[in-house]
Formats: sequence, C-alpha cells, structure tokens
Amino acid sequence: MAITVSKKLLRIAGKTNAEFKLIGEGDKVLVGLSGGKDSLALVHVLKHMQRHAPFKFSFEAVTINYGMPNEQYNALHEHCKENEIIHHVFETNIFDVSQDAIRPNSSFCSYFSRMRRGALYSYAEQGDFNKVALGHHFDDMAESYFMNMFYNGTMRTLAPIYKAERGFHLIRPLIMVRESQTRGFVEDNALVAIGDEACPAMLKDVKAPYARAKTKEWLKGMEMENKNFFKMLQSSLSTIHDDTFLDSARWKRDDI
Repeated sequence: MAITVSKKLLRIAGKTNAEFKLIGEGDKVLVGLSGGKDSLALVHVLKHMQRHAPFKFSFEAVTINYGMPNEQYNALHEHCKENEIIHHVFETNIFDVSQDAIRPNSSFCSYFSRMRRGALYSYAEQGDFNKVALGHHFDDMAESYFMNMFYNGTMRTLAPIYKAERGFHLIRPLIMVRESQTRGFVEDNALVAIGDEACPAMLKDVKAPYARAKTKEWLKGMEMENKNFFKMLQSSLSTIHDDTFLDSARWKRDDI
C-alpha cells in the first residue's frame, strides 16, 4: 500500500528544515524508530524529502530492542522494507539491567528513556552518523516547556537542533508539527502504531509519569478555552525578550 503524507505536514517539516538547517547536503542521518505514530511519520517525511529535496542525504532507521520477553518488531521491519527504508533492530539488555534499578511503585519511564537514548547514541557512533533524528512534535515541546517551568523552576524546552557531547547533532524535524497531525498520518494510512505497551515500565509495578500527564491535561484544557492557544505559544517561543526576565546575566548592560 502506498503511503501518503499530507501536504501540510510536508510543508511544515520543510519550512522547519530550511529555518533551522537540520538536514543538508551529504548528511548521514539516524532516525530513532520506536514504531509509534510520531517516529513513523518522521521516517516517511524524510523518505519524501530524500526523493524530492534539492540536496542529497542518506538516512537509516533503528529500533532499540530492550530485551523484553516477546518483544517483536517483524511487522515494523517489513513495513520499512516495503517502503524502501533501511531499518535495523539494535539488541540491548536494558530490561535485564533494570531489574536491579527499578524499585516498587517508582516512576521509571525517564529511566528507560535515558537508557534507550544512550543505546541510540551508541549505535549512531558505531555507524558514523552525523545527525540523529527524533520524532518530537510541538505538543512535546509545549509539555517540556511548562513541565520545566512548573516542576523544575527553569525556562527550557526541546531544541530543534543541538550538538550532543558525542559529536553529532540531534535534530527534531517535526518540532513544529502538532501531535494531531502525526496521529492523522497514521489513521489516514491505516497503520498500526506501537504504543505504550512497548515500554518496559508497563511490565513493572511503577507509577505513571504524573507531571507529564497533568501538564498534557492542562494544555488540552487551555486549548479548549482558546483555540489559538498553541498558535500563540508557538509565536511566544519564537519571539523571546530574554532581557526582561530576572536572569541578570541576560540583561543588556548598557541599559543599567
């Protein structure tokens, strides 16, 4: 079955790529493919870009295998093969290692996220990739921004691109895309996306990520009250007057 990507989704991703110079001539990109709606949308956006962009780049997808019982990615691998997307499954022992790290009734979603990210980075180093692409979208960015503000006391969120300590650049080509658009991509193409059931934390006696769930709920309520909420938030995150805050290191010294 031919996969279709909406013109709006492609337009937003293309504009983001041009503005932040995420992918260019000669880049070798590794995509973290969990099989969820966001990473599925990402690999197909990049496949379209690869075919139509005025520059040449290569990309491959990798799925991190936690080493859980009955963990299968055959269907995902076949999907990539049918769509001419190079796909690998990276075997790890993350699940076994977690046995000594997990405590009953603890939240370990962040633990598995860090372990998965570390495995992804290791694979990128081994394959000499100069870019690592993740499927975060604008809703993720908004959640991160307010979680940092409300729970960590910082103004920080997900960057479109930054250089990791290991030398490659981490990029987020869908960072200006709404979650509803990646969900729509999966639904329009009748794809079966892998959900939270693939997270090792679901097999443990652990707490759900409370802060993220509450923040997501709050954002949903804000958008219900004001349909332009996310549009204004996007504008705010692109128009920053950092000399008006309480961080004296950012003040314009000639104004004092």
